[in-house]
Amino acid sequence: MKIDDFPLHIKNLLIPKSSGELKYRCLGCERIYGIKELLYTCPECGEVLLIFDKQFERLKRISPKTWRQLFDYRRMLKIPALKGIYRYQEFIGSTIPPEAVVYLGEGHTPIVEVNEHLQKKVGLRFFYKNDGQNPSASFKDRGMASAFSYINYLIKQGDISEILAVCASTGDTSAAAALYAAYLKPAIKSAVLLPHKKVTPQQLAQPLGNGATVFEIPGVFDDCMKVVESLSEQYNVALLNSKNAWRILGQESYSYEIAQEFEYDLADKVIVVPIGNAGNITAIMNGFIKFHQVGIISTLPKIIGVQSQHANPVYRYYLEPDVTKRVFKPMMVSPSVAQAAMIGNPVSMPRVINLVDSYNQLADSKRVFFVEVTEQAIMDWQLKANRNGHIACTHGGETLAGLTKAIKQGLINENETAIINSTAHAIKFSDFQDMYFQNNFPKEYSITPDEKLINHPYFVQPESARKVLTLKEPRDSKDFIQFVSDVVKNIAAQLELKKRNQS
Repeated sequence: MKIDDFPLHIKNLLIPKSSGELKYRCLGCERIYGIKELLYTCPECGEVLLIFDKQFERLKRISPKTWRQLFDYRRMLKIPALKGIYRYQEFIGSTIPPEAVVYLGEGHTPIVEVNEHLQKKVGLRFFYKNDGQNPSASFKDRGMASAFSYINYLIKQGDISEILAVCASTGDTSAAAALYAAYLKPAIKSAVLLPHKKVTPQQLAQPLGNGATVFEIPGVFDDCMKVVESLSEQYNVALLNSKNAWRILGQESYSYEIAQEFEYDLADKVIVVPIGNAGNITAIMNGFIKFHQVGIISTLPKIIGVQSQHANPVYRYYLEPDVTKRVFKPMMVSPSVAQAAMIGNPVSMPRVINLVDSYNQLADSKRVFFVEVTEQAIMDWQLKANRNGHIACTHGGETLAGLTKAIKQGLINENETAIINSTAHAIKFSDFQDMYFQNNFPKEYSITPDEKLINHPYFVQPESARKVLTLKEPRDSKDFIQFVSDVVKNIAAQLELKKRNQS
């Protein structure tokens, strides 16, 4: 649809301009810094940063109704910069002009209602938001689109040059960073650090295929994170983990998309997400807060953060009901099928603490909750989801397990509607499915396969196959015709098929 075809009151707002005044704010000492240089932590106290717009109040000059219309009308445009997360440019990166936006097809992933059979089993109406349908097959592309658009903007402005993008990863972050860095060649190169033999082959193949320099080190993600943090402190590199506040901005798009999909009515809605490094739940809270402050949504939805028992430091922190007695304690993690969530010291924990308080205060009630689930439940529910026509990764299994746990604990009632997160494509974690089907999980995973969920291929080889195993055998010979007949009988017997009535 062309610009001239839109209503007059919307036409001048359709193409966003560079506006506002974005700043870094330290969550520790509350110092403010400009965005002209790459910052990840406060130079003064070392605490993490959030980006805020000093001119945010200007957004309230536009009515909530007009904002809703604007986002809905932008959906009709064919302009690449507005097809992705920058449809919400004024809330994500208002200073980034359309010409600097990097768009590779990220954002606006499907929200698919779960089939009736699985909804009855769970006892609630719910949807999967399939973020595995982002370009690198995970939700990380949202944050990368934001971070790399910002870097691209600085390059175009002449503020920086010859950038090396680095990140620590359990797989998805490295895949996304390598993809977006490759798109901006030769201005940007990328390097990623992975924990040795703790990333699936599919995830390892992605950064290698995009030309990143890949380093594997012994240990877990938290160890890799320490290395890249040290690199970013000593050398001129762009850190692309969720410690980067621009990543958080991009991931806010998840909440904006849910609001738009449900016609901005979030009453009785529940958002269920895995926690991991805590960047995603941070972004989702911040996104809903912004939309609420401007009046685009009138209700803040419930948010349920889910962690595995093998990596649950955030859940443990909130077990203490007395706010004054809460002390965050990093932990040593155990192996988890939800690999991206296997983090014992999430870098965004200070953001979580800050935003949970703000979210609950703004809602005038407790709206953010945390649950823990077993590894067994994660795998079982992932397989159940996929057996009902979904493409849930292990983290999608984690959120579904978390949903059922929250229902049992009374955190969610049957009149509410849940939107649960599948953060990546199921194919990335197919090795865990194979381990389940083969019953060869190492003991530390604490997973015993349910026979009802195991699936294997059947090898059909009747006696007649011996005569037709060569491809040179004519497909109209008597031997081959007999082979087909024998295979059909074998399959029909296995499936207990009934013969058609012969007329």
